[in-house]
Amino acid sequence: MNQDPGDSLFDALLPEQPGEWAQSLAMRADAGHLDELRGDGPHGLAPPWADFFEHIGQEGLADLNRRAENLQRQIRDNGVTYNVYADEGGLQRPWSLDLFPMLVGPADWAQIEAGVRQRARLLNAMMADLYGPRELLKRALLPAALVQGHPGYLRAMQGVRPAGGTWLHIVGFDLAHGPDGRWWVVGQRTQAPSGLGYLLENRIAIARQFPKAFTGLRVQRLAASYRALMDGIKAIAPEGENARIALLTPGPYNETYFEHAYLARYLGLMLVEGNDLTVRDQRVFLKTLGGLEPVHALIKRLDDEWLDPLELRADSTLGVPGLLQALRAGNLVLANAPGSAPLESSALLGFLPAISEHLLGEPLAMPSLATWWCGEDAALRSVLPLLKGGVIKPTYPRSGLDTAIGQALGARELDEWSGRMARRPEDYTVQSWLPLSQTPTWDGERILPRSTLLRVFALADGTGSWHVLPGGLVRLAPRGQLVAAMQRGGSSADCWVLTDGPVDHATLTQSQPSTFAIAQQKRPVTSRAAENLFWLGRYTERAENTVRLAEIVLDQLDGEEPGTPALLAWLSAVARENALVLPDAPDATQSSRVFARCLMANLAPPPHDPQAGSSFSVGFNLGALKAAASQVRERLSREHWKLIELTHAGFMGSAAQLAEEAEYATGDAQSMLQEASEMLAAITGSQTDRMVRDDGWRLLSVGRHIERLITLSRALALGLETGSLHEPAGFEAMVALFDSTITFHAQYQQRRDMVALIDLLVLDPDNPRSLAWVVKTLRARLARLGQNVAPQDAEFARELPDPAHWSLTELSHWQRDGDGQRRWSALASVLADCEIAAMDLSEAIARLHFSHADRRSQSLSA
Repeated sequence: MNQDPGDSLFDALLPEQPGEWAQSLAMRADAGHLDELRGDGPHGLAPPWADFFEHIGQEGLADLNRRAENLQRQIRDNGVTYNVYADEGGLQRPWSLDLFPMLVGPADWAQIEAGVRQRARLLNAMMADLYGPRELLKRALLPAALVQGHPGYLRAMQGVRPAGGTWLHIVGFDLAHGPDGRWWVVGQRTQAPSGLGYLLENRIAIARQFPKAFTGLRVQRLAASYRALMDGIKAIAPEGENARIALLTPGPYNETYFEHAYLARYLGLMLVEGNDLTVRDQRVFLKTLGGLEPVHALIKRLDDEWLDPLELRADSTLGVPGLLQALRAGNLVLANAPGSAPLESSALLGFLPAISEHLLGEPLAMPSLATWWCGEDAALRSVLPLLKGGVIKPTYPRSGLDTAIGQALGARELDEWSGRMARRPEDYTVQSWLPLSQTPTWDGERILPRSTLLRVFALADGTGSWHVLPGGLVRLAPRGQLVAAMQRGGSSADCWVLTDGPVDHATLTQSQPSTFAIAQQKRPVTSRAAENLFWLGRYTERAENTVRLAEIVLDQLDGEEPGTPALLAWLSAVARENALVLPDAPDATQSSRVFARCLMANLAPPPHDPQAGSSFSVGFNLGALKAAASQVRERLSREHWKLIELTHAGFMGSAAQLAEEAEYATGDAQSMLQEASEMLAAITGSQTDRMVRDDGWRLLSVGRHIERLITLSRALALGLETGSLHEPAGFEAMVALFDSTITFHAQYQQRRDMVALIDLLVLDPDNPRSLAWVVKTLRARLARLGQNVAPQDAEFARELPDPAHWSLTELSHWQRDGDGQRRWSALASVLADCEIAAMDLSEAIARLHFSHADRRSQSLSA
């Protein structure tokens, strides 16, 4: 029901009291589930929800669909995604966020806060014991098999004492609201809990939709908790307030990469991958353009097993060799400390009450669901008759075992599960079934209840205590399903924690350095980011060149007059060298029609074509451009990234349609190339005018101009070799490849002599496509890098050809060879020098800045 606010039918559905309207369109929760909208009462709304709808008012209620549309548009425009399958092809979906928040009143929050803070203390104490005296194992308060038999128990951490005695800086607890109104702990996440970034985005998005309700309900803010986390890490880091903190991500193919980048921006941290870091002398360093810079703390967003290929998984390409040694040496704060995977096992929950009495001397303030680890014979015998009312879970992660809900199993299936559990009891844990509370959601026509899990976070503040973030990530199960999981089609909601007291309006910036201090700092550019920016520039230029060249080839071969042998030879040579055709394709001199068909067929081979790997034509270059850009998305504007996606997707889609036709249509191919050319011009504009011109951008520019110098100097050299420049069509084709047709005819009208061509395409200091302009720009970029980054860059600039020494008179001079052909030796020599210098420069930059193999001095300051 998409009604406009002024629609009379929709207005008729609105009683005078907004709460009555909500009740009239709200379905009741399923039997046995707590109805968050109505609370315990059979009539009326729960007080927080009654207040919520009163603050919205009749006008706001009539406007819900428009708000929902605005919300989805905001999520889409902000690029909030959840990569469901971590697919390299970029299979992403927009983040799913419901319009209504979950409301938690002050009394409920007091219960949650006390229970979560206590459990964070408890888990931290357990880590200290399990990797220290191991009293819990000696006293049989925890089965040794459950801990030391867990694949995530790290013997390399035995005896380690992390800085400040803080093992866990961020702990996530999955909570369920039971039918009796009590909150229960369903699970806990300690390795790399996800959600801190998504809940921030949820909060901003939903608060914008209901600003009056957000203020009127006195919703607690989130910034103070994040500030406590950052202050806590700095308090125990080796460098204190001056500590460099980074967020370690597995990379852009991870399911939750969006929130890694989002959280890093919010906290003001460097976002790094494993290959951005290196360990030297038991210290961690960031590989930057300026050398190696120390890193004192890492917030990790990957599981422990991937952290260090030297001591953990040898096949890991995500971690940092030697990272654990730096941690053991006390030179690194790692949030969270490795080795906490056993704490995430569901089986642990059943042992926590006794452990809390032993370690803390107090009972648990918030209960866990009844849990039985079947590795204990008595527990197995007790639980087998109860399977119908429980949930069967794997004890250990990645064991290949499934989770099963007892009430969804038939008698035969229950018997099969019992047999499996009897054969390998230690692999299974059984947890009692709790009907999840159901919170109201908006579906466009009605208010529907959906089962809900709330993930709440405890954040260490460095003083031995934990802040409980007043809110959380709400996960909603699909309507009619029992499990609330994002990987299984679930969605999310914001969580508003209401307070009777004053709202904390603290901001994150209160714990940050002053604006003046920040302004004096130059944000380092990592070597990985620099390399991807360099190749982003190269592939952008390469894509532009191949698109323009393909257009020229098709224009020439589709003309009414057949091309001359010299022109066809040049088209064949330049197209082959730029991979527009496969190596075994016949030359245009043999069959121009077959050559054109080969070029069109090769523009974008089918992705599953086994020969696709040998093609590096336009489609390949656009894909490589997108891949390089995906590695530095945090540096690109939303519009810039969207342009890149649309260009690649549009070209590949058009190429697929072209390939389906029995006869390749030259006109369709030319239209496709023209559209790609226009989109690439927009991408170039974004790179030129909408990116910060720091040293990373300078490397992007260097990459572009290296590619331009190689392509254009080689194309011009081939024009000399084939003799195509001495023919009108070949002359015009060369000027078009240099994208200088309009300028040339405005200056020289219809003259087609070599002096004019050399003046404009080689020497003109104002033509951004002339070789002199390209070399001059390269020298300027390298000189600036030499001032900011490494002196070798200035040396590279001096090694490039100097256009100041090029003379029109000398370059225009020609001689006849023994065959009577004109030879332009001086020009050919300059072109060869430019091509070789550009290729040598590319290799030198890679050695110096990306592999650090050629750096004569490294910065290893502590």
